[in-house]
Amino acid sequence: MSLENVARLRAQAEASIDLRAWLVAVEAGEADLSIWDAEATYQDDSLPDHAGETYHGHEGLVRASRQMADPFSEVLIEPVRIVGSGDTLVNIVRIRAKATFTGIEFDIPYAYVYTFREGKIIHGRGFASVKKALDAAGLDG
Repeated sequence: MSLENVARLRAQAEASIDLRAWLVAVEAGEADLSIWDAEATYQDDSLPDHAGETYHGHEGLVRASRQMADPFSEVLIEPVRIVGSGDTLVNIVRIRAKATFTGIEFDIPYAYVYTFREGKIIHGRGFASVKKALDAAGLDG
């Protein structure tokens, strides 16, 4: 099952994601959320709007994504690499964004730790520090 997890995550993470376009696809019922368990949870203490909150299910994931995208006119999530091979994987990405009102551009490394069960993500957590994500997953980078 663990190699299958890597393959499924890699298939979804190989291409850059335009977060705003993805949210439009979600609203149109065209986004693929099948890698996420219907009762999955997501946490992210590095973004102010997410601090202290746990998002539940597909609706929670979409709400967290919308909150992340709201202050920006552009948000692109680009794959860097996936670390791990078991039921806990770290997806290291680069987030490029442009603030709507100020035009300030951001280019930051970011990491998501995903816990799988039966081939689906049951928990995701975002980290502004790749090292902290790897440490949380018990992995070396």
